[in-house]
Amino acid sequence: MGSDGGLFSRLKRAAAKDWDAYIDHEFVRGLGDGSLPEASFRHYLAQDYLFLIHFARAYALAVYKSRTLADMRSAGRTMAALLDQEMDLHVRLCARWGLTPDDLEATPEASATMAYTRYVLAEGMRGDLLDLHVALVPCIIGYWEIGAALAARPGALDASNPYREWIAEYSGEAYRDVAEEAEARLDRLAGATLSEDRFADLVRIFRQATKLEADFWQMGIDLAD
Repeated sequence: MGSDGGLFSRLKRAAAKDWDAYIDHEFVRGLGDGSLPEASFRHYLAQDYLFLIHFARAYALAVYKSRTLADMRSAGRTMAALLDQEMDLHVRLCARWGLTPDDLEATPEASATMAYTRYVLAEGMRGDLLDLHVALVPCIIGYWEIGAALAARPGALDASNPYREWIAEYSGEAYRDVAEEAEARLDRLAGATLSEDRFADLVRIFRQATKLEADFWQMGIDLAD
């Protein structure tokens, strides 16, 4: 995903080291081969449920900051996907361990969760719609890249891998559509007048959000240590 001249590809190239550390994290590799400790995944799922609540709020902020109905509808569709698809996935997975939605919502937020979600919301409040979407896009497109790469690995979707459902969700066509829309949205918002100074500031936002994504994975690894 990502045309060479598109904004997302440019941002990813500018933050290549941080991006690679995020999408090829130890946690991600453990999802692919099934070696990730169950306790790490359970902790991640509960925190990611809380994370998605805040990201839904970020997309509500995107609706407010949008200047066109098309942008409002685009942000609204993504917010609906978060609330009605991704969060349902978490509920289904957590139900295997006897965790209810009420249990998930009552889970205390970890520091990594607070750091990432508040950063995105702060950038969205401080800046414009493009700033907000650049802060959001490492999660949206990153999960697609991770899911697609893991799904292509031999055995990743086999019944023996306890994380196959997670991989299938983020490598599926429905989620690919979400990621493609996020990429197209960046290009539309950036237009043809993106200055070098503005691009440098967007790289700063993108790099920091990407680092916070890697910290979110590391949270689960640290739990198992």
